[in-house]
Amino acid sequence: MSGPAAALSASPAGTGPDQVRGPVITGWSAVSPYGIGRDAFVQGVSSGRATVSVLDTERWPGPDELACLVPDFDVREVLGKKGTRSMDRVSGLAVTAVRELIAESEGAGLPAGGEEVALVLGTTTGSAQSMMDITRDTLIHEKPFYIDPSHIPNALMNCAAGQCAIWYGLKGPNTTVAGGRASGLLALNYARRLLTAGRAHTILCGAAEEYSPARSWLERHTRHPDENATVLGEGCAVLRLQPPGTHPHPLAELLCITTAITHPHHITTTLAHTIKRALHQTRLNPHDIWAVSPSTPPGTTADHERHALDLIFTDHTPHHIPAPGPIGDTAAATATFQITTLLSHHQQHPQPPNRIALITAIDRDGVLATALLRLL
Repeated sequence: MSGPAAALSASPAGTGPDQVRGPVITGWSAVSPYGIGRDAFVQGVSSGRATVSVLDTERWPGPDELACLVPDFDVREVLGKKGTRSMDRVSGLAVTAVRELIAESEGAGLPAGGEEVALVLGTTTGSAQSMMDITRDTLIHEKPFYIDPSHIPNALMNCAAGQCAIWYGLKGPNTTVAGGRASGLLALNYARRLLTAGRAHTILCGAAEEYSPARSWLERHTRHPDENATVLGEGCAVLRLQPPGTHPHPLAELLCITTAITHPHHITTTLAHTIKRALHQTRLNPHDIWAVSPSTPPGTTADHERHALDLIFTDHTPHHIPAPGPIGDTAAATATFQITTLLSHHQQHPQPPNRIALITAIDRDGVLATALLRLL
């Protein structure tokens, strides 16, 4: 095997930072209830401060009293008035996160003109609020086609990714991946495949979720009784993924991603099997894992995740990197925020290189994903 596919094959256990074979994370940024930008997120993770706020019911006329919102986030104030008149919240969050990452990437080998820059964005449904607003307009207006045409793109699941590409001239592949709470890892796996196929030189890969009355009502009617205490959050986190050797100071190597779909009653055994597949593919064993970051979904689904990890780590207890719970249930963005939390922790508490971390992500409908990262 030669070319990009060979360069991006999974690294076996024991290789050093100078022997990286897999794609590497070379930068990241986030827009979260901690604030806008990487520094705000790192400081928030370090402090562990709460971000829950009481909702203004006039602006957020939904069933929730509390939520974790990006502070003072208004699309037109953050991005300016040009091109934002009809931009919805999830697109604004994604465009802002990509802006922050591109600003942080100056001088980091990002190709000029965006010719070889791809974007992969994870989501649940895109903007549920935009979908419901258009549906409502078709029902209440004199005729069903009396709607604002500028709002129609917002109802498409890939609108946020498309807006990011338009705003910043990203001309590589542009993809939206929907997989609930596992979306961040599914998007990262798609990005890995784009690099392996040589379809792009740099990939901006992340996931986004907005808070809205529509989402709060959907959650109220679909969540299980054991999830009723959930506080919804929002945000977008974006990683920069590049081939090895591109960046002088990569943050982490992506060793492997494994995925599965199962019945919700079989999450424990299926997740354990999915983790074993990841370890087998990378020639690692449970004792090689330095840290674990579980997604800790609401309700009893978190128990299934914990039991699966107990099956794997029977006589070894890895370091625990908790999911960023203080920012609320960020749904599709959860797994990417797990990765940025891991990288934030590593930045604040540097460890010797080659430490291996396991990320697990579970959606209550049975979509599972795991990732193995080697911190550099």
